[in-house]
Amino acid sequence: MASSFDSYQKRRLQSSYVSVVISIALVLFMVGVLGLVVLKSTKVANHFKEKVAMTLFLKDDVTKKQLEGFRASLIKEPFTKKVIYITKKEAAKAYSKDIGEDFLKFLGKNPLKNGIDIYINADFVTPKKMTELENEFSKNAFVSEVSYDKPLIQLLTKNIKRISFWLLVLSGFFGLVAIILINSSIRLSIYSKRFNIKTMQMVGATKRFIRKPFIWQSIKLGFLGAFVALLSLAGLIYYVDAYLPALDLIKDYITLGYLVGGVLIAAFIITWLSTYFATQRFLNLQTDELYY
Repeated sequence: MASSFDSYQKRRLQSSYVSVVISIALVLFMVGVLGLVVLKSTKVANHFKEKVAMTLFLKDDVTKKQLEGFRASLIKEPFTKKVIYITKKEAAKAYSKDIGEDFLKFLGKNPLKNGIDIYINADFVTPKKMTELENEFSKNAFVSEVSYDKPLIQLLTKNIKRISFWLLVLSGFFGLVAIILINSSIRLSIYSKRFNIKTMQMVGATKRFIRKPFIWQSIKLGFLGAFVALLSLAGLIYYVDAYLPALDLIKDYITLGYLVGGVLIAAFIITWLSTYFATQRFLNLQTDELYY
């Protein structure tokens, strides 16, 4: 009879552990997906920002030697992503192709100027910094005019701020949900052992001594749940990368490193805190309060 009861208790305990691992895995998978979106959204935003070019139209009297020196100085600047020199002849060909006819036949001469397209690093693509660069280049002795798409910069900055704000709100919401769900699962698991906790306390065990095995057990379950979540995330990333190779998910080792580290750290912190406060609650209860 005692053997049957022990077997029943063991199965019940194992079932409780499985439910905790599944709950942790599901929640961490959800958090991991959101984290991936957040990390990739920054990269995607930077990708679009770095497509923005500032064009410097050069004066006609700039010599080849001066041009080479100017280009070399631009490449060394921290705001420079890439520098492309476009001659007035190349610009005329491109413009003729855009409008569908050779405008030089009507004008007789090329009114365009030699230019340098500077593709800006993402950190400098803001209305304020672009205006500062424009003012700086306007004072340059080699530059006759500075041109870039100001409305596009303002629109990009506005939309990126808006998206970042809502992603932050969504991250906070899912983070709270994750803590609540994992905390509830761990509390239910510890609730089944509340009499064992009180018995240990009554025979003189300290709170720290009682909490320690529960915390370690929960951390193990948390890491097991994190492992399951990471396997699921790996499958999702492989699937998405097959259909959207432009995102370059599998080869983005930095993002994947942050994702793995974030999931493992979240599993450790949430399970540790949840177990600590759950055991603390039962340690502070009176014996007659354990039945309610």
